[in-house]
Amino acid sequence: MKKAYAELGSPNNAICYAGDIGRKETGQQLVALALEKFSTIDVLINNAGVFAPKPFLDVEECDLERYWKVNLKGTYFTAQAAIPQMLKQKDGAVINIGTVLVDHAIDGFPATAPITSKGAIHALTRQLAAEFGGSNIRVNTIAPGIIRSPLQGKMGIEEADSLSGLHLLKRIGEPREIAEAAYYLATSGFVTGETINVAGGHTIGHTI
Repeated sequence: MKKAYAELGSPNNAICYAGDIGRKETGQQLVALALEKFSTIDVLINNAGVFAPKPFLDVEECDLERYWKVNLKGTYFTAQAAIPQMLKQKDGAVINIGTVLVDHAIDGFPATAPITSKGAIHALTRQLAAEFGGSNIRVNTIAPGIIRSPLQGKMGIEEADSLSGLHLLKRIGEPREIAEAAYYLATSGFVTGETINVAGGHTIGHTI
């Protein structure tokens, strides 16, 4: 995280804070820091997460606990920390990060442990949108396809572009394309409870 902060030029309109996102107090501290520096919380993007394939019959309890702690509890508790301030403002946007694999399973890529945690995030998005829509708080999910990132290397995929065939556009996505979707959801005042697939046609069809 510190490396990413440095690559962005260590801007004075950003704060670098390291913590265990699966712990409730981490979200609370993030909110406190944001309010101290910016006096408002307009947008929360729950981007922290972990993901790796593992056959269903090999999944152990510790695997489930890891994914549910980081992916689901991290998203849940951080939103729980940020929404009270948005209620005071009567305005805010929460953007969760899911995956297209929740609704589009792939044979040969077994990942039930992380996918179930992401599926819970998709469901959480819809419920929060219903619960807080009357206070002008919009809650949406971005479901990425294959996006160029260090994640592929961590999963043992040496060449991320080798996965381009999963998408109708015949390429993998770039990080800026997720950022563009996040910007749209952050600034749109009339979109809530939606899951936006940013996946190059991955969920629509396949090339034979």
